[in-house]
Amino acid sequence: MQFTPLQSEILYRGRVFTLRQDTVRLPDGGSTQLDILQHNGGVAVVPLDADGNVWFVRQYRQAAGQLLLEIPAGTLEKGESPEENAHRELQEEIGMNARRITPIGSCFLAPGYSTEYMHLFLARDLFPARLPADEDEFIEVVRMPFEEALALISEGAFQDAKTILGLLWTQQILSAPGGHVVE
Repeated sequence: MQFTPLQSEILYRGRVFTLRQDTVRLPDGGSTQLDILQHNGGVAVVPLDADGNVWFVRQYRQAAGQLLLEIPAGTLEKGESPEENAHRELQEEIGMNARRITPIGSCFLAPGYSTEYMHLFLARDLFPARLPADEDEFIEVVRMPFEEALALISEGAFQDAKTILGLLWTQQILSAPGGHVVE
């Protein structure tokens, strides 16, 4: 199946994303226009402390119109590696850093219209290290046992994919030989 880009036009440039409209030749010879949200990508981190607690952030999300309980996450800055971003987001959002950051997976969040690619990490050996939060972030830090967090998935307590996926991928890692919650 061949999809051939014919033209791309920038409709809007914002602080976090760019909106473009692409004209694409379809496999049957026709063409269509597709709206694409261009994004630098992001990072999400499952911070797991020595007592087996996951650290979450509760914050208001305007697009969702509600407070959400999420794992720490953020947008990649130009020139920043996903690992650097993971360390920065931990410090900005929960006032901690980690001696061990392990990649647990990556995925597109909404490939039908967005280029955003999310890198997920497991953070262990946490220690206090605070950076100033973004000026538009008002965050409450919430800690809970990992097993309790897993149970909340089926209760619908988490409304964002990165948190659900991060917890499930972490569960797979911890279920593997040699993996455990408390060290």
